[in-house]
Amino acid sequence: MMRFLVLIACLFAVNSCKKKSAANPPEAVQLAFPEENSECTTGVSLGEDISQVEFRWGLADNTETYELRVTNISTGTVQTIVSASSSAKLPLAKGTQFSWFVRSRNSEVEQTVSSEEWYFYNSGSRTTFAPFPATIESPASSDNVFKDINNEVELSWSASDLDDDIDRYEVYFSVETPPVDLIRELSSTVTNVKVSVTSDTVYYWRVVVIDEEGNKSDTGVYNFKVL
Repeated sequence: MMRFLVLIACLFAVNSCKKKSAANPPEAVQLAFPEENSECTTGVSLGEDISQVEFRWGLADNTETYELRVTNISTGTVQTIVSASSSAKLPLAKGTQFSWFVRSRNSEVEQTVSSEEWYFYNSGSRTTFAPFPATIESPASSDNVFKDINNEVELSWSASDLDDDIDRYEVYFSVETPPVDLIRELSSTVTNVKVSVTSDTVYYWRVVVIDEEGNKSDTGVYNFKVL
């Protein structure tokens, strides 16, 4: 009897020591529509100023729900909706620029993951469009980078405009945030610039895109550290 009780105790100890397999974190979705840097013309009109836009994305592994976040670029207002499928609809102001991304969630883990962020215009009565905010290519935000032999780092970006009339770029760069020092004004054909840097220093920068009509867009502040 004693041996039987000891055996049961050992089996219980072994089983209690087994770790539960960790749940896999969700994966990022691939956005589909409205397309990046485009004009959305498929919204259903809900009145003079508002239309309902359907957002679509691909399904992601290990994901239970999708949180759609849509931001009005001019006002900063954020609209969110949670969906269990690969689409959702939101009412949006016509003739206005928006950004959107989708956050994947799984109730078994705390970790979430976000998709890329895309920009688009919701179709309206506008005849001219402000450029989309430039896409920062390098250094990415919070990157650690090395300076070159000339003690410089290259900043690079890309930009898009529905009117295809980008006129110039303003580059702001400093060790303070937000960066207010305009270090260079560049033509629409130049999307990179080298800046002088010092090791063990954090720098902040942003790019303002200006079109021929004087419309502007701002990337917001990015930062990197020189090692």
